[in-house]
Amino acid sequence: MSPSPPRPHTAEPGAPFTGPPVPARRPGTPLHGQWPVAAVVAAGGALGACARYGLGLLWPTAPDAFPWTTLGVNVVGCAVVGVFMVIITEVWAAHRLVHPFFGTGVLGGFTTFSTHAVDVQHLVQEGHARMGLAYLALTMAAALAAVWCAAAATRRLIVWRQA
Repeated sequence: MSPSPPRPHTAEPGAPFTGPPVPARRPGTPLHGQWPVAAVVAAGGALGACARYGLGLLWPTAPDAFPWTTLGVNVVGCAVVGVFMVIITEVWAAHRLVHPFFGTGVLGGFTTFSTHAVDVQHLVQEGHARMGLAYLALTMAAALAAVWCAAAATRRLIVWRQA
């Protein structure tokens, strides 16, 4: 198998950032270079989870009520993902640990789609099937819309700032 040609390394505003080529890992080689990645994901995840937990304490949800806090956390987290991905892929040549720390760690720990699934199951089991299904649909639609709108707005802001 021949090696693939190196990808371009661009950092111009508006140009996609593909980064330097990532060398293929040979089977059986130790993951020596992955420990920093694991460490920053863990640290970021702890920060994101603490922020989510704090918001849950500030705005608790009653047992059979619509889980507005979880919905809000997931939508805000998805919007931040939209902004972050545009910035690190189209504007800024970020350090290799920025994406694992912030994207995977902080935002992965902050958003809580597992709690979303448990909330839906709880609502349905407690006889609030319509509310559970509405919550299921609303979360998915709002999360996707948040990512798309935030990414589009970020791109427009970048173009406006460059003009």
